[in-house]
Order: sequence, then structure tokens, then C-alpha cells
Amino acid sequence: MIDELYKLYEEKKHEIKSRIKEFEEMNNASEKKIFAELAFCLCTPQSKARECDKAIKQLEASGLLFSGDQRQILPFLSKVRFPENKSNFIVKAREQFSKNNEIIIKDFLKQFKNSFDAREWLVKNVKGLGYKEASHFLRNIGFARDLAILDRHILRCLVDFNVIEEIPKSLTPRKYLEIEKKMKDFSKKIGIDFAELDLLLFYRQTGDIFK
Repeated sequence: MIDELYKLYEEKKHEIKSRIKEFEEMNNASEKKIFAELAFCLCTPQSKARECDKAIKQLEASGLLFSGDQRQILPFLSKVRFPENKSNFIVKAREQFSKNNEIIIKDFLKQFKNSFDAREWLVKNVKGLGYKEASHFLRNIGFARDLAILDRHILRCLVDFNVIEEIPKSLTPRKYLEIEKKMKDFSKKIGIDFAELDLLLFYRQTGDIFK
């Protein structure tokens, strides 16, 4: 099975590296673009990533992502699961990361020494963000290459390659960090960059290199 993974990597590595470069270029993005990525990650639990992305892009275009209340945002999330909760999370996060009506996420993140400290703060302080969503957000804005995004697709692959025995019934913080460590060990063992491995495994399951 590892040979299959290497073959897939050879076929897709240029596309994968290009996508990671796009993430890293988000360092130069506007505060509003960074917030849009946060909103996207808040929408992703138990929902299709492309539907979430489409909804956030529509909210951006309307301007309501940056000014709308929960009632105004809600209709845009019709194809996202738990839209009432998630529209509320978006509004709360916007309020949390705003000062004088300006979004200030980038400056806020600069206070953290590393991606792990940033993730811990986000998980503890931003409603709607668990370890997966916080890791996803930090990866997508070019802040981290060393955090695992343990969604169901990645977990299935980790079972297939005997990195873990089974998909856990629940991902407690302790279990999440334990599996993340095992995935990093697997990355080193097979010689594929950790951030690239995440996208490779996601592609293996979905046929899509997205975000």
C-alpha cells in the first residue's frame, strides 16, 4: 500500500506543493481574507468543504460576512449543517477579532511563539473551533505546516496504513494530539513532508486537492 501512496504522491506532488504555496501566500492577504478563512473553517464540521467555501464566498461578495448579523448570514448557510449555530459562531468570532470596527486577526496571531500555542488559544477561546478546525484555519492562512487536520478522510487513511488501529469514537484533545504525533512519525518514516502528506491523504480519499 505504501507503494500506491508513493505513486500517488509522484502524480500529484506539484499540485500539492502549489496548493501549500498558496496557503503560505495568505501571509500577505488582507485581514478580511483571513477572517473569511476563519469563517470557512467554522462552517466545515460535518459539512462539505466546497459547499462551505461557496457559502463564504457569497457572504464575502454581499458584504454581510463583515457586517451582517446572525439573521442575515443564516440564509447563506442553507447547504451547511447546523447553520444556526455556525452563523452565530461567525458573528461572535467577528466581534472577538474586531477593534474599532476593523478586523485584526493577523496582528493578534503574531503574539504566539508557535502554531501549537496559537491553536491552544483558538480552541479554548473561539466558540465553534475544535482542534481540527483550528489546525485547518492556521494551515490555510500559512501560519502552520506542523498541525494535523484530522477529519474523517485522514483518519480512514491512517487506519489503512496501520498508523492507528481504528477511527476513535470521539477525538478528545489527548487523543487528537496522540494521533497527530503518530501521523508525524509516519510522515518521517515514509519521507513525505507532513503538510504535503495531509493533502495527499485527503486527495486519496476524495479525489480533490482543495483546502
